[in-house]
Amino acid sequence: MSAPLIAVLDYGIGNLRSAQKALQKVGADARLTNDAGLVRDAAAVVLPGVGAFGACMRALKESGLESLVRESITSGKPFLGICVGMQMLFDDSEENPGVRGLGVIDGTVRYLPDNVKRPQMQWNRLQVTQPDAMFAGLPAEPWMYFVHSLHPVPSDKSCVVATADYGCQVTAAVRRDNVFAVQFHPEKSAVDGLALLGNFVDSARQRSFIG
Repeated sequence: MSAPLIAVLDYGIGNLRSAQKALQKVGADARLTNDAGLVRDAAAVVLPGVGAFGACMRALKESGLESLVRESITSGKPFLGICVGMQMLFDDSEENPGVRGLGVIDGTVRYLPDNVKRPQMQWNRLQVTQPDAMFAGLPAEPWMYFVHSLHPVPSDKSCVVATADYGCQVTAAVRRDNVFAVQFHPEKSAVDGLALLGNFVDSARQRSFIG
């Protein structure tokens, strides 16, 4: 099978190579890049994120990649947000009041409840609330690895496709058209995480055939 070109956006924050390497492991030609031409040529795009919401948004703007994120989403190609990369798709965050997110999905990123340890740094079981191609072939309640103190709370809950229980119903995965985003780290989630990334690579492969 062909190895579809997937652009993992490099906007100068944290260690992004783990996502790139995991995608390569499941059959993608994954490139860590900030090159506009390569991003436009890619069959799919990944927005990872680690650290604080405000710092990630600032780095994305300063890198010049914010407009490419919006362009990639509008193009209809498969788009995956991971951890803070998921949070950045929302309007804003309690972590950094006054900092605007991308506003792709309406809602606010909120802190986990005060009665649980923050951050959540552990494996947790997903409750898949809506069928989605990204969960094809995975167990009914897959295990994924989380590292976070906040999670998005969408204004319209119909975009939520998976939750996890950690003092509240944590928004674990959302879907909006070609955009799929997860609060957990699939690249650190062993077999189930790699299976999910494999499904994303399959969607990119289908896109590359069409495009």
